[in-house]
Amino acid sequence: MEIIFLGTSSAVHSKERNHPSIAIKAFGETILFDCGEATQRQILHSSVSPMKISKIFITHYHGDHILGLPGLLQSMSLNGRESKLTIYGPKGLNKIKDAIYSLGYCVIEYPVEFIEIDSGIIVDNEEYFITAQRVKHNTLSLAYSIEEKKKPRFLREKAIELGVPVGPAFGRLHNGEEVEIDGKIIKPEQVLGEPRKGTKITYSGDTRPCEEMIMFARDSTLLIHESTFIQKDSINAEEYGHSTSVDAAYTARDSNSKELILTHISTRYGDEYADIMLKEAKKIFENTKLAYDLMEIEL
Repeated sequence: MEIIFLGTSSAVHSKERNHPSIAIKAFGETILFDCGEATQRQILHSSVSPMKISKIFITHYHGDHILGLPGLLQSMSLNGRESKLTIYGPKGLNKIKDAIYSLGYCVIEYPVEFIEIDSGIIVDNEEYFITAQRVKHNTLSLAYSIEEKKKPRFLREKAIELGVPVGPAFGRLHNGEEVEIDGKIIKPEQVLGEPRKGTKITYSGDTRPCEEMIMFARDSTLLIHESTFIQKDSINAEEYGHSTSVDAAYTARDSNSKELILTHISTRYGDEYADIMLKEAKKIFENTKLAYDLMEIEL
């Protein structure tokens, strides 16, 4: 999995930080989480191909998380996109759809499906599943996780012991199919080990620290958490429904996440304060990084 931070600012962008958007390249597709203003321009400076974006997940409808949608959708059309795009978001997404299609002279000549969602599993296929969870912001807001499905380990020696010849039957059993060997049925559960947990990436969207977020992020390989404020501005965080770097670090620690990346950084903070933000978090959760625009990591 590749994660590309297209925008890492909060409500007001700066020369260094664009409005929020995160792209994940995995499973032969690109999935976008949030689409702040100028996301399509950030894409031009990244390894992301807009034509390969298959799904967009919106956390909530504050402008810094959605104002890049109209331009991105229209540019895809102008560039000849033909494949379907699916956009997911909490209740109110259909109003966003109507606004996009009524904005100027809007022509989108490829299929776009808008799906309103709530907490629960949103996408479930053979390779991964994506789940949403309501969190605590000053408007309806969702966190998302994407988790890889990993096949159980194939017990080769056990299969041979049961008389399964090395070859295609191994693959069929590993894929969950029964095979017949010399009149005897061998079932997959006879030659498969315990289920294995795949890579899990959790994205908080905008949220106050809350038990829902901790439980949702449980055992994440990577937790991407908003960190709008440093701890001395915790009153502002509470007032506006956001988290501090310390809040994010406690969420990472209490959820047993392996790594934390802070994003959604207020532009009131320059480099000096960004260092403070990172140090505050690392005191609580050592394996913490601070996101910057066009940062790319691989899991």
